[in-house]
Amino acid sequence: MEKSELLKSGEFLVREVKPEDIFIPEEYDEEQLMIARTCRDFLEAEVYQHMEQLEKGDRELMKSLLKKSGELGLMGIAVSEEYGGFGQSFVTQMLAAETIGAAYSFSVAFMAHCGIGTLPIMYFGNEEQRERYVTKLATGELLGAYCLTEPGAGSDANSGKSNALPSEDGSHYVLNGQKMWITNAGFADTQTVFAKIENDRVLSAFIVDTASEGVVIGPDEHKMGIKGSSTAQIYYNDVKVPSANLLGKRGEGFRIALSILHMGRIKLGANVIGAAKRAITNSVKYASERKQFGTQIANFGAIKHKLAEMVIRTFAAESATYRVSRDIDDLVGQYKSEGCEKGRATIDAIAHYAVEAAILKVYGSEMLDFVADEAVQIHGGMGYSAEMEVERGYRDSRINRIFEGTNEINRILVVDTAMKRAMKGKYGLFEEAEKLAGAIGSMEIYKAKKPDDFFTEKSGYIKNLKKIALLLLNAASNTYDRKLVHEQEILNNISDIIMEIYITESLALRVKKIELIKGDAGIYRDILDVYVYDTVQKVRKWAMDAIHSIDNESSEGLIKAVGDLSDTAGVNVKAARRRIADKLIEDNTYKF
Repeated sequence: MEKSELLKSGEFLVREVKPEDIFIPEEYDEEQLMIARTCRDFLEAEVYQHMEQLEKGDRELMKSLLKKSGELGLMGIAVSEEYGGFGQSFVTQMLAAETIGAAYSFSVAFMAHCGIGTLPIMYFGNEEQRERYVTKLATGELLGAYCLTEPGAGSDANSGKSNALPSEDGSHYVLNGQKMWITNAGFADTQTVFAKIENDRVLSAFIVDTASEGVVIGPDEHKMGIKGSSTAQIYYNDVKVPSANLLGKRGEGFRIALSILHMGRIKLGANVIGAAKRAITNSVKYASERKQFGTQIANFGAIKHKLAEMVIRTFAAESATYRVSRDIDDLVGQYKSEGCEKGRATIDAIAHYAVEAAILKVYGSEMLDFVADEAVQIHGGMGYSAEMEVERGYRDSRINRIFEGTNEINRILVVDTAMKRAMKGKYGLFEEAEKLAGAIGSMEIYKAKKPDDFFTEKSGYIKNLKKIALLLLNAASNTYDRKLVHEQEILNNISDIIMEIYITESLALRVKKIELIKGDAGIYRDILDVYVYDTVQKVRKWAMDAIHSIDNESSEGLIKAVGDLSDTAGVNVKAARRRIADKLIEDNTYKF
C-alpha cells in the first residue's frame, strides 16, 4: 500500500494517520535485531560487571570500555560508511540507543560520544574535518565531548561569554572561556566548543583538541547519579585553535547547538526506554521471589497495579519513539532526493521534528522517573540499598529531566514550536481551531455507542482530545496574543495535553497495526484501553485548569465543550492491569 504524504511536525493535531503509515517495533528486521543483540551482549560481557568500579569515578576504566565498544563497531552505527561507520537508518540508531540505555552511567558516556561528541562534526564539518576526526571518533580511536554550557549560560545558551579572537595573520583563533557540566570531559580527546568570535551576537563552533596548550580539565563533579560518567569543568586559557577547525560558518554555532539538542532530545527518548525495561525486569524478578504473608508479593493486587502501570507507560513511550523515528528516516530520504547531502539531510530532518523531539524528551524522562521510583517501592527497604540495581537506576534517572534542555523549557517548546510552524503556513492549526471555536455549540463530538468496534471507539476519543487542544490554543491565543509566552502555567497545561495526544495516538496506531499483522492484539488491547481511559481524565483536569486560568467571555462554552469531549465509557482498569501484570509475571522479564 502506498504511504500517505509525510506528516509534518505538529501536524498530528489536525490530521488523521493510518496504522499502515507508521513503523512499530514489531517490524524490526533481522539486521536491526542483530545490532540490538550485539549491543546487549556487549553490556552483559563488558559493562555490568564493572558498574560498581565505574561508580567510583574510574575514568580509565570508562575510557577503556568505550574504546572496546568502538572496536566492536558500536560507535559507528550513525556514522556514514565513507567515514568508517555503518550508516544505519535512524530507526536502527534509536534501537541501539534504547538498548545501550539500560547501562546506567556507561550509557551517558557512550551516547555523549556517539551523539553530541561526534555528530556535530559529521553533520556540519567539511570534508577535511570529517576525514580527520569523524573516522577516528567512529572507531573509538578518539573520544568526543560537547562544550556548550557555561556558569552563566544554561538554558539561554547564546548568552555564553567564551570568546575567540582571530589572529592577525588569520591562521588561528585565540580561545578563552569556561565550560561546565561537560560529559566525558575527563578523558575526551576532542571537543566541540561554542564561543563568540570577537563581538558577534551569536555563537560559532570550533573543534578543539584537548591536548592543546591552555586547555585545563577540572576534577570530576560529585553528582547525585550517573556517577560513572565523567562530568567536569573545562577552562580555555589563550588556546590557539587553527582556523581550519571552525565548524560550519562563522555565527552558525547557535544553529548547530539547537540542531544537536533536537537530536539529543529524541535519542534520550530511546535511551530511557532501555532503562525502564531493565527496571521493570528487575522489579518483576524481585516481586516473584520476595515473600510476605506467606506468598510472593507479585500476587498482591497493589504490586500488580504498579507492575502493569510501569509496562503501560513504557510501551506507550516506545510506540511514539519509533513512530517519529520512521518519519525522520522518510524525511531524510525526501531531502536526499531533492539533492541534499546526507549529513545535512539527516540533521535537518531531525530538526524538523522539533515538536515530537521535545515530547519524547519530556514524556520519556518523566516515564522513567515514574518507573524507577516504582521499582524502588516494589523492592521495599532493599530498593533503598546500594546492593540493588534499582537504587542506581533511581539516582541515574533524575538527570534526564534536566539533560538536553530542562523539561520546563521543552514543555514551552512543544506549544511554541507547533504554533510557529502553523503561523508559517506549514499546516492549518489556527484555521481548524477557529472553525471549531466558531461552532463550539454544534461541533461533532464522539460518544461511544454500540456497535462501535474497539478501535473506532479509541479513535473517537483521540479526535475529541485533539478538539480540546485546538479550542484551548484558540482561546489562549485570542486572549493573550503575543503575551501568551508569559503565561507559562497555561502553556504547560496545553503542552501536557498535546504530548498526551501524540503518545496516545501513537499507542493506538501501534496496537491496531499489531492486530492487522497478527490478527489479534490480545493483551495490547488492555494496554490501550487503560491508557486512553486514564489520559482522557488527565486531559479533562488540565483543560479545566487552563480554562479557569484564561477566564474570558468564552469560558462557559469551553467548560461545557470540554466536559462533553472528555466523556468516556467506563473501563475495568483493575482487571485489565491484572492481565498485563500476569503476563509480565509469567514471562519474568519485559517481553511486550
